[in-house]
Amino acid sequence: MNRKIIPVLLLSVLFSCNRSYTPKPMGYPRIDFPDKNYTLYDVGGPYSFEIPTYAYVEENKRGSREPWWINIVYPELNGKIHISYKSVEGNLEAYIEDSRTLVYKHTSRSDGIEETPFFDEEERRFGILYDLKGDVASSVQFFVTDSSSHFLRGSLYFNTQTNRDSLNPVIDFLREDILHLIESITWKQ
Repeated sequence: MNRKIIPVLLLSVLFSCNRSYTPKPMGYPRIDFPDKNYTLYDVGGPYSFEIPTYAYVEENKRGSREPWWINIVYPELNGKIHISYKSVEGNLEAYIEDSRTLVYKHTSRSDGIEETPFFDEEERRFGILYDLKGDVASSVQFFVTDSSSHFLRGSLYFNTQTNRDSLNPVIDFLREDILHLIESITWKQ
């Protein structure tokens, strides 16, 4: 009886192994993004702008020393945009240079930095949006000013290890929110 089973097993092994195996590449989890809807953020400070309805604002930990510094928190996407604000008193060039220095500190880990300037004479919004490529701590940074009284700076951070390949869809999604923030900012005198 054993002699009849051995040839059957050998034949089944030989004929069942004719497919070649190709390993699948590592995948990333699917991310379902919320619909783009915005609401006005205005608490009586020197600026107001629109933020997404799927985010909320928390005070920055600097507290009373910097009262208009905030974080826009994206709980479902595990990220934050850190917003800092300064009054301009003849020191605009220093603020712009500080902002540029903070961006270019990422040069050693960056695969490149793209600068996108924007100018809106009518609404008095001027600034630069920085896209940092590669595995950097902050992949999108920006500043916006009215060039005479107000200076606002922002940096996007995630509460996770940086892996640009897996974060790219989220970065692109939040970059649109940052552009909307910039386009909707209004200064108060």
